[in-house]
Amino acid sequence: MRGVLQASNFAHLRSMRRRGALRGPCGNEQVRVFCFLSQRNFGIQDTTKRVRVNRQIRITPVRVIGSDGSQLGILEVDAALRMAEDQGLDLVEVAATARPPVVRIMDYGKYKFEMAKQARQAKKKQHVIELKEVKYRPGIDDHDFDTKTRHARRFLEEKNKVKVTMMFRGRQVAHPELGQAVLDRVATQLADVGKIESAGRLEGKSITMILAPK
Repeated sequence: MRGVLQASNFAHLRSMRRRGALRGPCGNEQVRVFCFLSQRNFGIQDTTKRVRVNRQIRITPVRVIGSDGSQLGILEVDAALRMAEDQGLDLVEVAATARPPVVRIMDYGKYKFEMAKQARQAKKKQHVIELKEVKYRPGIDDHDFDTKTRHARRFLEEKNKVKVTMMFRGRQVAHPELGQAVLDRVATQLADVGKIESAGRLEGKSITMILAPK
């Protein structure tokens, strides 16, 4: 059908593009359609967003940085590649948008390993703040109060927030001041590790207070 790129032709053109056979502006109808479809629907990777290494670097000349960080000047890419190969290293594009592009001679395998290691270490250092809940009742005895408050202290020391919930039963809700007194006691005992982020407020048959780590 006229104006329609058949699947077999598309596959052929896509293969040609991977091999670098399609260069320059799209000059005929099928190539123009291929360019449009590959960008819109088929998720062809944008090569400007990935690191080019060795023979993948085609733009020439390039500004070369040595393995020791020294400036080696502007060279033809083939010459820069030979220098890297003579040292048993790789030629890596580090600034693709610069004019001319900037490349560096380095051990790319070691570089990728170090980057992955740094990413893992950074991830370990990240702490996702969680909201932990500790529940009390107005008539709580000292033993239960101390146990629950120790839990809340541990959560705050782990840099998590604590939702302190005062639960009422039956007619207890008619005397919220009793529950508030317990919450004030909790806040006082944890003042060295936590601060009140949201003061206690009555919601139905409970009062909630949020404590944040200091």
